[in-house]
Amino acid sequence: MTPIRKSARGQECTLRFPGICNRNPDTTAWCHSNRLEDGKGMGIKARDEEGCYGCSDCHAWLDGGYAASGASRESVDERFDAARAESQGILKSKGLMP
Repeated sequence: MTPIRKSARGQECTLRFPGICNRNPDTTAWCHSNRLEDGKGMGIKARDEEGCYGCSDCHAWLDGGYAASGASRESVDERFDAARAESQGILKSKGLMP
């Protein structure tokens, strides 16, 4: 497990999807981007730098659960971008990103 992925342990969720987030840091994991431009491919995760902290419920929703809810991909992407920026700031403060 990489240092960035390990850093998720006990971290607050940065995705915080309304009505989805369980706000339980015990369930937080590193959520990789699902975008091709971030390095995602069939069976390949995006680079660790292209991710954010997310609770188990937000992570599952990000990875496709939103499709049945009627939420737009654009709204999910906007929330992910904000969470990624927040998470990158945390990683920088921990010395895990330049």
